[in-house]
Amino acid sequence: MSETILTANNIVLNEKFDGKEEAVRFVGNLLHKQGYVEEEYIGQMLEREEVTSTYMGNYVAIPHGTEDGKKAVKETGITIVTVPEGVDFGEGNIVKLLIGIAGKGDEHLEVLSQIALVCSEEENIDKILQADSKEAILAIFEEVN
Repeated sequence: MSETILTANNIVLNEKFDGKEEAVRFVGNLLHKQGYVEEEYIGQMLEREEVTSTYMGNYVAIPHGTEDGKKAVKETGITIVTVPEGVDFGEGNIVKLLIGIAGKGDEHLEVLSQIALVCSEEENIDKILQADSKEAILAIFEEVN
């Protein structure tokens, strides 16, 4: 994974949210603040959630924009937010790890496959949720490269 796609600045540990919308907005704002997307991408992320939940199982959600949202992506990037107490993504799906994605062109497919490699192992999810530093999380994601 390119160093500019995931940096310590893109990681937030031990966050709390009242609901799914607040969580998705936070992740989107982080992508925006880091310069990966235009502000309108956040709305596209919320729209995607209305169409279909980005909950993936294993306490993981991967919020991202709709197909239309691609034009608001400036460059490919991801954000990682841990939510130890969890946030309800509906239908009893509790999310403790949010991975926001913005993909330029088809780059999101490669990013998703890297994330899938990490998140397919329950032990990696546990390591990420127990990480006490951003560097520890970066190390977990670098292992799959």
